[in-house]
Amino acid sequence: MSRITRNILILSLVSLLNDVSSEMLIPIMPLYLSSIGFTVAWIGVLEGMAEATAGLSKIYFGHLSDKTGKRIPFVRIGYFMSAISKSMLVLSSFTAWIFTARFSDKLGKGVRTAARDAMLSDETTAENKGAVFGFHRAFDTAGAALGPVVALLFLWKYPRDYQSLFLIAFIPSILSVLFTFSIKEKIQTAISKYKPSVMQSFSYWRTATSSYKKLILPLLLFSLVNSSDAFLLLMMKQIGMSDTQVLILYIFYNLVFAALSFPIGKYADKIGLKSILIFGLLIYCISYTGMAIIHSQLIYYFIFFGYGIYSASTEGISKALISNLVPKSETATAIGFFAGAQSICILLCNVAAGFIWQQFGAPVVFIVAASGALVTAIFLGIQRLKMIEE
Repeated sequence: MSRITRNILILSLVSLLNDVSSEMLIPIMPLYLSSIGFTVAWIGVLEGMAEATAGLSKIYFGHLSDKTGKRIPFVRIGYFMSAISKSMLVLSSFTAWIFTARFSDKLGKGVRTAARDAMLSDETTAENKGAVFGFHRAFDTAGAALGPVVALLFLWKYPRDYQSLFLIAFIPSILSVLFTFSIKEKIQTAISKYKPSVMQSFSYWRTATSSYKKLILPLLLFSLVNSSDAFLLLMMKQIGMSDTQVLILYIFYNLVFAALSFPIGKYADKIGLKSILIFGLLIYCISYTGMAIIHSQLIYYFIFFGYGIYSASTEGISKALISNLVPKSETATAIGFFAGAQSICILLCNVAAGFIWQQFGAPVVFIVAASGALVTAIFLGIQRLKMIEE
């Protein structure tokens, strides 16, 4: 199956709309949090805990999707939860409320992501998963580029009016929910009529294939040093960029990411998904090293061009590769388990990065991350991965 099916296209459009909404807020969120009194360390804690919420919920809901043989209910509910969280941000700037809204958004992501990625995998074959996941990622990231453009234009007209921007972000988010009703789900065979326990969901590692373990172990080690993009945005603010300049650079990064995701995915199907994944990690190493030692606004465009190549070479590619290393009946479980374990690592990393930033300075955060990417690339290079034949 080499064509882009109807479900793939709709899922991609849904992701585009949701990311227009989310990415209107992502580059703004650290700026908004700073304006209401959050320190860098607290931003690290919030972002880390929010990502942990998304990731840990992916483990359970991914496993539940495989066990029940259903995908679309998780996709629909997940996008709805994220839509509601946008409107919550309008109501209050109280710290506990901000945490609740962020957690609601990330929980929605956790509910939908593994089931959605499994649907994408179900629509294709092992020979062109890179292209399909790349196509979806291109739409997803196009939304990530459009969102900051809307935010940029709005803040240019109404500087620092963050809460009105939160309300505007609700519109494309709820539209994404409506589009999910156009998806026609393939009939899956339920493995069990009983809901799996949380502990059963977390025990997937015991039964996972050896190739799956060989892949995700180094990727999880990398996650322990790969801090949130919020730190990149804060670094740009630290060297003197305005909110507008930060948004323009972030838009540029997402345009590169979106433009390259599909062609890199197609190329990965030809030369090997793992090879492209390693290439992306090496580009990350170069980009983060540049962030640590170069503080020129002009050079940052070259750095973020490289960072866009890294994202296009790893985001969709890693999911495509995972889906080729496990049985079809375990796709959502495998992707969800990886995301959950990764979220724990990201939580630890973001908390540590916030305190390291304050104690030792930003360059140390980026040098550690660059070193981790290099070690991960080397480790992956010596691993032999065996694809599952369906």
